[in-house]
Amino acid sequence: METEQITNSTVAEIVADDYRTAEVFKKHGIDFCCGGKKTIATVCAEKGIDTGILESELHALQAITASPQHDFKNWSLTFLADYIVNVHHTYVNNNLPLITEFAEKVAKVHGHHNTETIEINELWKQVVAELTTHMKKEELVLFPYIRNLEKFAKGEIENLPVPHFGTVKNPVRMMEHEHDVAGELLHRIQALSSGYNPPEYACNTYRVLYAKLKEFEDDLHTHIHLENNILFPKVVILEENLNNP
Repeated sequence: METEQITNSTVAEIVADDYRTAEVFKKHGIDFCCGGKKTIATVCAEKGIDTGILESELHALQAITASPQHDFKNWSLTFLADYIVNVHHTYVNNNLPLITEFAEKVAKVHGHHNTETIEINELWKQVVAELTTHMKKEELVLFPYIRNLEKFAKGEIENLPVPHFGTVKNPVRMMEHEHDVAGELLHRIQALSSGYNPPEYACNTYRVLYAKLKEFEDDLHTHIHLENNILFPKVVILEENLNNP
């Protein structure tokens, strides 16, 4: 990709083309999931980042041959939706109760001295509530429609069930909003925890909590990126093409 193309491309477009570039953006504190619709020029201006340095790092990474095993952009919609459920939804479901246990324990034991742990625990409860209902809506409503839409496009089924939500743009818009909410909650947790850095005197549970919260946020960034920047745009285009042949 030429320098001018990089500057005018959005963060989401670049990460969608080569997910490895997410590491470059993370290093510079650039949001590539919920805030991925901004251009490189815009984010650099907002954060005071030298565009030349950022472009050089992106060029250097893109010069390395990428492994084809995670070519998300070229996966079928069904395969990508299944991957999101099997990998990221499973990760969330497995880790919500564990982190909840640790957050409650740390708030109870350390909250009188480290009051931020009480607020972190309350924010985490909101994350749990948000993601639990969010994933159910995806698994029971949106993703089944996406699978049927792709089957209809391939001629594997003769009739496409009419969804109660009208156009797929409606649930997509709702899912993106809920991603923003979850992302903001974790951003606040990150700030309260000083970037997930526990105090020197922190016990093991305290330390594991912060490590797990960081791991969870990193996974959620990938999770949201796959939906916001790859799956959702592709399904919107597919539906439009089928409605306007």
